[in-house]
Amino acid sequence: MDYRHLDGGLTEIVPRRIADERGFFSEVWNEAMQRLTGFTDGFVQENHSRSVAAGVLRGLHYQLPPFAQAKLVRVTRGAIFDVVVDIRRSSPAFGRWQGVKVSAEQWNQLFVPTGFAHGFLTLEPDTEVQYKVSARYSAEHERTIRFDDPAIGIDWPTTAGALTLSDKDRSAPLLADAELFA
Repeated sequence: MDYRHLDGGLTEIVPRRIADERGFFSEVWNEAMQRLTGFTDGFVQENHSRSVAAGVLRGLHYQLPPFAQAKLVRVTRGAIFDVVVDIRRSSPAFGRWQGVKVSAEQWNQLFVPTGFAHGFLTLEPDTEVQYKVSARYSAEHERTIRFDDPAIGIDWPTTAGALTLSDKDRSAPLLADAELFA
C-alpha cells in the first residue's frame, strides 16, 4: 500500500493489487489503513453512484453534526476529479480547496475527514464511484455549497457550460451564506 498525507487530514491511499491471468485481488480498506488515516469512528454506510457521461458534477456536499461524515472515496470504473473544501471555521485552511484525480486505473482512494465539503467531476463516461461514510444519510443535516463559488475558486478541469448538475447543486448557496462547522 502506498499513501500520501495531504493538508487538513486528507490521505490519498493506493491499495496493492495482486494480479494474475484471472484478474486481480485487492484489499481496499483494512485496519492498517484505518490507523494510517487516524480514523477511529468506523464506517456505517457505503454508497455507489454511476454517471453516464463525462462532465457530471456532484457537490459540494456535506452533513452537519451529529451526522457529519468522514468519507473514503474510490472509483471502480472511469475517473473523477475529486474536490474537498475545508469548511471548519476554526481551521487555518478554511475555504481552501484541494483536488485529486481518483481513477480505476490508478486504483487510488481519498480519505476525507469530517469538516470538509466534498464533490467530484466525472472525467470519463460510465464512471462509477463508491464511498464509505461514517454517519448515515440525514436529509435534515445535509447541506450544499456552490461548485463555482468565486471565494473558493475551484479550478475544475472543464468549462462551466459543459457540466451536468442537479438543480440542488446548481442552486446551492455560496460559502459565505452556508451553515458550516465551528
